[in-house]
Amino acid sequence: MQTKFKCFVLIFLSGFLFNCFEDVDDIIVSDGNVKDFIWKAMNAVYLYKSEVNDLSNDRFANATEYQDFLNNYEMQEELFEALVYDRQTVDRFSILTSNYFQLEQQLSGLTRSNGAEFNFYSVPGNTTAIFGVVRLVLPNSSASSSGLYRGQVFNKINGVSISNANLSSLLSTNSYSLNIATYNDNNTETFDDDQITDSSEVITLTKQDYSENPIYNYTTIDLNPEKVGYLMYNGFVSEYDSALNQVFAEFQSQNIDELILDLRYNSGGSIRSATLLGSMITGQFNNQVFTTLRYNENLESNNTDFNFTNTINNQLSINSLNLDKLYVLTSNRSASASEMMINSLKSYINVVQIGDSTVGKSQASQFIYDSPNLGRNNANPNHTYAILPLIAITVNKDNEQIPPSGITPTTTLVERPGNYGTIGSPDEPLLEAALADIQGSNRQATAWESQSPILESYFINSLETLMYVEAAD
Repeated sequence: MQTKFKCFVLIFLSGFLFNCFEDVDDIIVSDGNVKDFIWKAMNAVYLYKSEVNDLSNDRFANATEYQDFLNNYEMQEELFEALVYDRQTVDRFSILTSNYFQLEQQLSGLTRSNGAEFNFYSVPGNTTAIFGVVRLVLPNSSASSSGLYRGQVFNKINGVSISNANLSSLLSTNSYSLNIATYNDNNTETFDDDQITDSSEVITLTKQDYSENPIYNYTTIDLNPEKVGYLMYNGFVSEYDSALNQVFAEFQSQNIDELILDLRYNSGGSIRSATLLGSMITGQFNNQVFTTLRYNENLESNNTDFNFTNTINNQLSINSLNLDKLYVLTSNRSASASEMMINSLKSYINVVQIGDSTVGKSQASQFIYDSPNLGRNNANPNHTYAILPLIAITVNKDNEQIPPSGITPTTTLVERPGNYGTIGSPDEPLLEAALADIQGSNRQATAWESQSPILESYFINSLETLMYVEAAD
């Protein structure tokens, strides 16, 4: 989901100020020294501070030793990367930017969308060529007006064959055309013999200002005797909390027995919204801990519990289903607050996960500026550097974190390029597998040979997978 984040909500807690630089306040460095800002900020707030020896409070005996350390790095980016803990496995998400104005614009939602989301795969038998599959078409968008639909395959953009090298540039233009292709799996379960063939169909897409509703699809499926609620929810966005609650009112009125929550394209968002959704699914755990946000050892006083609740903003009553079992559909783009949902709920109810392993990001981030309290006000006017580091992590009531490798599903299924199916339809492969488990038919889901998408139109990165807390009302 292309969530429109607002800069001020990125983990800025009311009264959440740091006594910055107190451990090195006797070390005087020029205000214009960006490397000095980077080290002091990371020393103050970084979640994995204790894992990085160069960030320890007693790392430097004097100002000369500290300055020599900074001078050892020619570029600010080199220093920042040296202070990031286990970049390949644990912290894949912290960011340093040389122009925080641009990054703020991105986080403010100043982007345009044509309403199409894609997955990309390697062409069988080719080491460089890739092809795309339409995974979602957002309503009331250029993509929906063009007649594009989920599951369509394309192998060229603007008539140019797609590769890893040119994909980003081809998708970056305001308008582009997809050259639709046909996909043939040759009636085998193997991927290597699949074929992509050109066609004459071309669909043109144009980006425009777009506000996405994260409630993409919901329905009730009658399995006789069970009634099953299905919800595809593509982002935890507080503006839609009331609308989400109304969906659960409809589930209540239908007396559903089971719920299938589709988070396969949900890459995160508001912790509070995730807590509210957990409360809608359950209801029997009011005021108990849903998740805890934990900071580094120097900021433990900021640790925060988010509890199950029966109201939205202490006003609107939550429509709870009181379920003791939940089915969740995931993919390799399910991240952040989506993973927190699974991890938090499993401490209370039975969670059956179907799909692909998740991203493995349960940390929250904050924009950090070069100012006395690390906030935006009074930022150093001599440069525009800022950092967006991981500063806290969520754990469930049993103190369990999400593994960096992601959450492994109960049943592993990935979307096959030749058979994406229709979202919400009982024969869509992932939904079908969940329904089969509910029916207890002992029918095993097809363990087809395929591969997870290698790239996506909205790339999984630090900006997309942000987990945040709104400022106090």
